[in-house]
Amino acid sequence: MANRILIVDDAAFMRMMIRDILTKNGYEVVGEAQDGSQAIEKYKDLQPDLITMDITMPEMDGITALKEIRKLDSNAKVIMCSAMGQQAMVIDAIQAGAKDFIVKPFQADRVIEAIKKTLG
Repeated sequence: MANRILIVDDAAFMRMMIRDILTKNGYEVVGEAQDGSQAIEKYKDLQPDLITMDITMPEMDGITALKEIRKLDSNAKVIMCSAMGQQAMVIDAIQAGAKDFIVKPFQADRVIEAIKKTLG
């Protein structure tokens, strides 16, 4: 059975890029969200195996959403995505429970490597 993934990014174009990479590699995209609060709701509804989460979003940012999702499920697997390779944000995300970090623009092999590593 394909691993079920939730994509969270405020940019439709970025969601489409990740969806394309994932589906070509045999993963099932079960849902998409465009901000952190939507991500939490979708996580509750869909119970995905993994989430790709943008950091910088309106409404609620990715790190806040990550913390909330981890409160709901301490085993939640979240990979953070950001255009900014800012060290502080990466550290914040990892300390908040993110399993890995991928930088935009996405390189398909790096995305798949991060997902395989996170899902074990």
